[in-house]
Amino acid sequence: MAGTNLPRMSPLDGRYASGPGVTLTPLAPRQRISLRADAQSLEAVEAKLGLALPMRPKTSTSEGDISALWIGPDEWLMVSNDDAGGAESLPARLAGVPGISAVDVSHRNVAIAVEGPAAEAVIAAGCPQDIRLGGFPVGAASRTILSKAEIVLWRTGEQRFEVECWRSFADYVWTFLAEAARSPAV
Repeated sequence: MAGTNLPRMSPLDGRYASGPGVTLTPLAPRQRISLRADAQSLEAVEAKLGLALPMRPKTSTSEGDISALWIGPDEWLMVSNDDAGGAESLPARLAGVPGISAVDVSHRNVAIAVEGPAAEAVIAAGCPQDIRLGGFPVGAASRTILSKAEIVLWRTGEQRFEVECWRSFADYVWTFLAEAARSPAV
């Protein structure tokens, strides 16, 4: 039907998994952009978003409903839980800022919440990065791998992580995490 906005579906819709001390939950669709910006553009980007961008590896910042995850020296993953339903899209807010690339990757990615006292152990089953709380505190974010899939890992609580992956890897990442959650080693 022309003009009808169908809800975005995730390849993980309807899934649920848990194990001793951990729960996996697919997160609702949200607005995401891959932002690249040169040093001369940072002030304008921050003014348009009302958000200071994180400037150090493994960091994130949040303001209101928008979060910025540091991915590289000139790259951020911008996340808004609004999903652009009623708000101006992030790329539209950045229109006219020179020296940037703001690519909407909302349909490319899906996210999984991994929560509970065993969340760290479940992710560590496939992630070579040290994600213990001391070295990967709340708010830490990085591009890394989980087994054979590239992910963005974001610690949003002492016992809560969000795993962002490309939707084409979603089933693989979900299955890996669900198996790790059932593992007797956890």
